[in-house]
Amino acid sequence: MYFPYLRGKQFEMIALRELCALFPDTITNISPIIEPVKLSSTLVSTLKELAAKGVNFNLIINPRVGDLIGQDENILEIIRTELKDYQNLQIGIIVDHKTGDNLDYMFQRLGLIDFEHNGFTLIHNYELASLNLKKIQELEVRFNVIYSQKTSRRYYREFPQETRVSLDDYFKDQARNADYLGQESVFSEEYRFYDEDGFCGFSDFLTIGDNYSETGFLPRAVAIHISYIKSDRKIWVKHFVSESNGDVSDIGGKFAEAVAKLDDWAEQEGITTQGVKKLQDFKQSGHFPGLGTLKKLSVMNHIELILNHI
Repeated sequence: MYFPYLRGKQFEMIALRELCALFPDTITNISPIIEPVKLSSTLVSTLKELAAKGVNFNLIINPRVGDLIGQDENILEIIRTELKDYQNLQIGIIVDHKTGDNLDYMFQRLGLIDFEHNGFTLIHNYELASLNLKKIQELEVRFNVIYSQKTSRRYYREFPQETRVSLDDYFKDQARNADYLGQESVFSEEYRFYDEDGFCGFSDFLTIGDNYSETGFLPRAVAIHISYIKSDRKIWVKHFVSESNGDVSDIGGKFAEAVAKLDDWAEQEGITTQGVKKLQDFKQSGHFPGLGTLKKLSVMNHIELILNHI
C-alpha cells in the first residue's frame, strides 16, 4: 500500500481530487496522509471526494506547519460535520519531541473524539522511550509510519509488521530552480522492496519534499519535476528547467521553454501519464496555467506512476 504524504495546500488537494475522478477503480489502492495547513473549502471538498470514492485516508490532527498548529479541535470538527458517518479513515498523530514527552496530554486531546473511525496512524518523527511505547498500546493503532531519517535503523522493529509503514524524503531539493538545470536524480525503489523489508506500506513526500514554505515568490527559473521508472526499475526524477533565468520577468515564457523540453522527452520515452499529457496539452496550446498547476500535475504524475506499479 502506498501512503503519499501531502500537506493540505490547495494544489496538492486538487491533485488528489482530480485523481479520484481519473482513476476511480484504482485510487483505493492508496491511503493518503494529509497534514492540513489551513481550513479551506478545497481541503473540505477533497476529503469529501475521497470519502465518496471509498478511499482510506489519514488526517493529521496535530499539524506541525501552517495555520492549524494547536487547532486539533477544529480539524476534528471537519470530520464530524463534513464526513458524517464515513469511517474509513485513521486519525493521524505526529509523534515528535512535543508529543513524545507529553503523552498524557495527547491522550487527553484524543478524548475529544466522539465519532467512529478506523483507528489511529502515528507518524514517528521521534523515538518513543520504552515506557511510552507501552502507553501507546492503549491506542487502536492501525499504522505506525516510521520516518527513517528521524529515527534509528531498528526502531521500526518495535511495532507489529502489519502496522509498519516506511517514510522517507527522497526528493533532492535544491536552493534554486536553476540548480536543477540539466539534472535528473534517483528517487527510490521502495515500491519494490517495502514488503520484504518488513513493512506493510511505504510513504514519501512525492516530488515536493518535506521542506515546507508558507509563501510563494516569483522564481528566476521555472522547473517541472517528473518522476518515472528507468530500466533499472528505480524511480527517478527528471527536471525540466527554463533557460532564460536572468530575472523574474516573463514566467509564461520560462514555462514554455521548460515544457518544450518535457514534451520532446516524453515523446522519446513514451511517457503517457495523465499529468504529463496535460502538460503537453499546455505546450500545444501555448497556455501558461500557473505555477500551482505545475505542482499539481507533478503530484498527479507521481501518484499515477505508483498506482501503475503496485
